[in-house]
Order: sequence, then C-alpha cells, then structure tokens
Amino acid sequence: MSTNRLYFIDAVRAFAILMMLQGHFIDSLMDVSYRDNSNIAFRCWEYLRGITAPTFFTISGLIFSYLLIKAKHTGTSQKRMRKGLLRGLMLIGIGYLLRVPLFQWLIGEFKTSFFVIDVLQCIGLSLILIVVIYRLTCKKTLLFSILMLLLGSLIFIIEPLYRYLELENIPLMFSNYLSKANGSVFTIIPWFGYVCFGAFIATLFYRYLERPRFKLATVSGFFVFGMLLIHKSSWLFMTFYYWLDLNLLKDVAYYNYLFTRLGNVLVIFSLFYLVEKYIKQPLVLKIGQKTLSIYVIHFIVIYGSITGIGLYQIIGQTLNPWQAIIGALLFLTSVCFMSFYYVRTNAFLYSGIRKFIAKIKRI
Repeated sequence: MSTNRLYFIDAVRAFAILMMLQGHFIDSLMDVSYRDNSNIAFRCWEYLRGITAPTFFTISGLIFSYLLIKAKHTGTSQKRMRKGLLRGLMLIGIGYLLRVPLFQWLIGEFKTSFFVIDVLQCIGLSLILIVVIYRLTCKKTLLFSILMLLLGSLIFIIEPLYRYLELENIPLMFSNYLSKANGSVFTIIPWFGYVCFGAFIATLFYRYLERPRFKLATVSGFFVFGMLLIHKSSWLFMTFYYWLDLNLLKDVAYYNYLFTRLGNVLVIFSLFYLVEKYIKQPLVLKIGQKTLSIYVIHFIVIYGSITGIGLYQIIGQTLNPWQAIIGALLFLTSVCFMSFYYVRTNAFLYSGIRKFIAKIKRI
C-alpha cells in the first residue's frame, strides 16, 4: 500500500471548516431583514452553506476509516482502534464542555440546553461506531465496505420514519442523540449516514489507489454519481414507489435532501481531487489539519461558550451584508491565526489524556 498522503482530503476539510466559520458568522450576525430568498446571492450562499455539514461528516468518515484500514496493512490496527475510541470520547467531551453555562451553574441555574447535541458529539459517537463495526466485521475490508454502503443507504432511506421522532420517556442525555425535539442541531441519524458513505469511499481508495488511471476513474465517478444523485435520485425513488407502492419511497422523493447533499459532496470531492496538485499548499493543508481547534475557537468567539459572552451576545443580528462579509473574512483570518500559533495540538491533548489514564490504572 502506498504511503502517499491524499492531500485533497486536507483541502476538502479546510474548505468545509472555512465554510462552516463564515456560515455561522453571517447567519448569527447579519440582520434578518436581508435574508431575501428572491436574491440570487443569498440563495447561493444559503445553498453552499447547506453543503458544509454533509461535506464535513463525509470527509471525517473517509479519513478516519482510511487510516483505520491502512493500519491493518502495517500491523497497528489495535493501536489505531484505541486511538479512534479515545478521539471519539474526546470529541464528545469537548462538545459538552463547549455548552457548559459556567456562570449559570455558579448561581444554581441548570438548564437542559447543556444536553443539546452538536457537531462534535455526533462526529465523536460516529467514530466510535465505525471502530465497533470494523471490529465486528473482523477487520475484513470487503465486508466492512459493503456494510457501510448498505447502512448509509438505509439510514437515508428510512429518514421519514424518524424525521419527527420524540423520545419522551428516555433521559435527555440519550434521547437528544436521536431526536431534535429538545433542540439538538445534529443527531446521530441521519448524520452517521454521511460518515458511513465516507467510510465506504475510504475502502475504495484503500483497494484501488495504486491501480492505473485510478484518479481519472475516481474523479469521473465522483462527478457522474454526484450529478445523478442531485438531479435523478428523486425520480428514481418515485419510480420505485410506482413499482412497489411503498409510501416511504414517495416521502423520500418529496423531501430528498440527504441524497441530494451527498451528490453535492461527491461533486466537491471530484473537483478537489482533480486539482489536488494545485491546492497542495502548506497553508491549505495546515487549515485542514487544525479543524478541531478552529471549530472550538470559533464556537467560543461567536456563541460565548462557557462565559456566555460572544459576538452573538454583543453584536446580535445587526450587520448589513457588506459588514457581514468583511467581518466574516476578518473572523476567518483571526480564528485560523489563533489556532496556528496559540492552541495546543491534538497530539498534546492525546498525550495528556493517555498520561491521565495511565495514572488511573496505577492507582
């Protein structure tokens, strides 16, 4: 197996995190009176913003699964799985930490918003599930590949069945991972579906990366399948509905955002992989490798995580479009600069956690 790094993955991660930052900044601070769906620029921005999270989840599943599968070739599977479990737990912990209302807790106010699930918890749990499934498939790449494709498809197809799911008799800490009824922005379903498709793509890279003309076939395949999902997946589900008379398929076709967004993601993958040698720049790669610290910093600055004092509380939704655009550019630059020079690396965090676990074992 080639040890060459797939640089386009870091570039896609950089694109996704930067899109997330500007999307959160503009959405949180631009005056709602400027949100005009008849405006082409606003519609384009809103559509691109909708692609961000699917891209981030899919690329997370791709890179994590690719490294997990490659570890079998080097004989380090157990170490990689342990690291994956540790990273998953760390992401879940950081996700909850960012929602700690410190000052409210100090005065005795305890609100259920602390249990709301967001991106980090969802990705963290997804990584843990990937490790568990990979272990249950006995590290057989083909079986893992087929299972990921089927599981991702199933999660997307049955989305109407859990779209308005409410789990009133289950504690919030657990129900919020499945239901949006209590304010969760991201839930494990359907978002784990994108991670599954990313894992499936990772198996293709693992098995065929060294084949002749692999890149040409992959770029073409991503683009063609992406366009088909965008423009023809609803038609396909309606065709199956007429054949099978299954209302679930019609419900999917009428609100087909999951497969459409997956098509958008595949098109983005094809474009970035096509121009990989041109975007293999140190700055781009560094941004792609610092997504966690960038996410944490932006969450604190915009939403006032922990302190309750952020740009959203100070400025509010008061900016006009030009102010929002210029502010977003300054915000992106500032957050990236802080993550590069003032934030400890993930390796430092892993080292600290491993030392802490080792102390507990000794005790």
